Amino acid sequence: MDISVIVPLYNEAESLPELEAWIARVMRDNDFSYEVIFVDDGSTDDSWKVVESLAASNPAVKGVRFRRNYGKSPALNTGFARAQGDVIITMDADLQDSPDEIPELYRMITREGYDLVSGWKKKRYDPLSKTIPTKLFNATARRVSGIRNLHDFNCGLKAYRAEVVRHIEVYGDMHRYMPYLAKMAGFDKIGEKEVQHQARKYGKSKFGLDRFVNGYLDLMTLWFTGKFGRKPMHFFGLLGSLMFLVGFVAVILVGALKLYHMYAGDSYILVTDSPYFYIALTTMLLGTQLFLAGFIGELIARNSPKRNDYEIEEEIKH
Repeated sequence: MDISVIVPLYNEAESLPELEAWIARVMRDNDFSYEVIFVDDGSTDDSWKVVESLAASNPAVKGVRFRRNYGKSPALNTGFARAQGDVIITMDADLQDSPDEIPELYRMITREGYDLVSGWKKKRYDPLSKTIPTKLFNATARRVSGIRNLHDFNCGLKAYRAEVVRHIEVYGDMHRYMPYLAKMAGFDKIGEKEVQHQARKYGKSKFGLDRFVNGYLDLMTLWFTGKFGRKPMHFFGLLGSLMFLVGFVAVILVGALKLYHMYAGDSYILVTDSPYFYIALTTMLLGTQLFLAGFIGELIARNSPKRNDYEIEEEIKH
């Protein structure tokens, strides 16, 4: 099969027939063998009934229905597990992503050898309250991930080589960072294609401004686990050791300063009356706790069944 199209959806009953007809026309015009997997993320409208109707009239349409709303990342992960195409296309169900982009995305994966191609909605039909935070968010994601050629990490329209989705796990709200997840899994040939962004035709957006806050937190999680997930002592141990050393030196200085004033005949205060003593002591305690956190993290990492689970691309045996 050439292409699997995965469409996560939540309360998009009105747009689904038009989207399915549009996808089918593009596939037919380009002679692609394909499947469309609609993943209903616990919709409360008639979305699932529409998916059942579409599947009855088109054998290429498949559907998965969650019992309740879990989020876009679980929906995508479920679709990835069921996709059978050589190229996986993801798109939103609200008709803001154009299926007309599919042939070129397919070509970039199969002919140009990209592992992942992300859409870039250069011209957006969104209010400033959404576009400005999006630009800041993408700028931060580029710097942290090191993928400098992408302008729109959160674009729902993406294409993947099938092998890529077999080696990444999407959970929580990590769908925003699919290129970063792919890079961490060793698939670093990541491209971008400028795509058409269409104004929403039916319903309203399901995302609020809280996604930007959660997005930054998820980005920090990915950065930390990617850099220190297998070696937590390198972070906690180093930081804890530095804090303990600073606190220890500060305690010595406080004590030495008192002794100096004693022998010089100057007035002095007790060490325990100095606020710097307690600041230094607190720093030492925090440093010890951080070091122990790194030690416990190492114990957990070393006992993980996946501690030596490395992705091997090729091997030669005789």
